[in-house]
Amino acid sequence: MTKQPVIHVGVDGSWRDTGALEWALQESLIRKAPLRAIHVIDEKLRYAPYWEPKVVDDAAIDLVGEVQQKMTNRDPVLDHSTDIVVGPPASTLAALAGNGEMLVVGRRGMSTVKRLLVGSTSEAVANLATVPVIVVPDGWKPADHTGPVVVGLDDSGDSEAAIEFAATAAAERHAKLRLVNVWDLPSIYSWDAMNLAGVSDEWSRTAEEHFEAIAAQWRHKYPELTIEVEVRRGHAVDGLIAVSEAADAHLLVVGGRHHHKVTAVLLGSVARGVLQHATCPVAVIHLTKEDA
Repeated sequence: MTKQPVIHVGVDGSWRDTGALEWALQESLIRKAPLRAIHVIDEKLRYAPYWEPKVVDDAAIDLVGEVQQKMTNRDPVLDHSTDIVVGPPASTLAALAGNGEMLVVGRRGMSTVKRLLVGSTSEAVANLATVPVIVVPDGWKPADHTGPVVVGLDDSGDSEAAIEFAATAAAERHAKLRLVNVWDLPSIYSWDAMNLAGVSDEWSRTAEEHFEAIAAQWRHKYPELTIEVEVRRGHAVDGLIAVSEAADAHLLVVGGRHHHKVTAVLLGSVARGVLQHATCPVAVIHLTKEDA
């Protein structure tokens, strides 16, 4: 499938309150890529008892008309567009965005007729999509934040796609890039405090040397970027969120798993936890088999 320079964004009745459209508009201006705003009418809702399809359709037409006006007012040059589609929200959004650059969704959107982009739906989108998915919390305003782009790294060696996306985002925003690794000792360790402290120090030094070497490679590739490394011990989800909040991060980037045809459960526990609790936008970048 040929990729199109289009940024897809899911919208519902709460689009004025959520940060998804604002984030997508900023990214559109940066990349000079048009937006395609998609409003999904849940097929179960449309034909549910006590709901008249005409009422649902009229509300959807008004919604996308207002979104179209908002996008056109922000940038009348780019060819922004809107669509109304009927289907399961998560899989529909993921499928439609498959030939674009990325998909942007809100984390807790509330439709005038039903919750669409809420909690498990945004997580499901991140599971199913083959393009980068950015999940934006309610009320996010890009102009209010001046911190770095943070990317979470693990020891798998499969972080290149996530770092590439994060480096591009940082360069676009003239922001710093911070590579963060949060580690903890395996639970098998039950030594006394002195021995444990020695193991912890050695583990930390090894991790810092490893990720500084990775940072050096990316500094060579992106000489204009200020690239920082932070290694800390603790729970990965808590650590990544703490770093992002303390730094007032523009964006937190995490990696997904390889896409397999036999399963739709692609997010690891760290990506899932970050999606649920982060207070800044989160980008989930899946590593495909071809990338590996």
